[in-house]
Amino acid sequence: MRSRVCRGFSLLELLAVVTILGIIAVVVVPRIGVQGFTAKAKVCDQYVSDINAAIERYYFDHGAFPSQLSDLTPDYYPEAIPPCPATGAPYTIDAAKHAIIRHAH
Repeated sequence: MRSRVCRGFSLLELLAVVTILGIIAVVVVPRIGVQGFTAKAKVCDQYVSDINAAIERYYFDHGAFPSQLSDLTPDYYPEAIPPCPATGAPYTIDAAKHAIIRHAH
């Protein structure tokens, strides 16, 4: 009598693999999305610091603060002032503090 050779996976084995892949997806996917936004928020903070430094350099050279951000280009900020990478909102100068108004991220 010959014994039968079963090839392939049982339904229970496939269910176990699908369950494990589902758990991994539930844990990993949200972290990827959050880290992308966190990175954009950190880039926004760096832009704010760079633009504030350009405002200070402008003040030291001219004795007055710039009235608008376009006054900083191209001498104090080499490229056009970028928008916030996290929200897309433009940066604005706080007239009382003479610094960039930070975005709420």
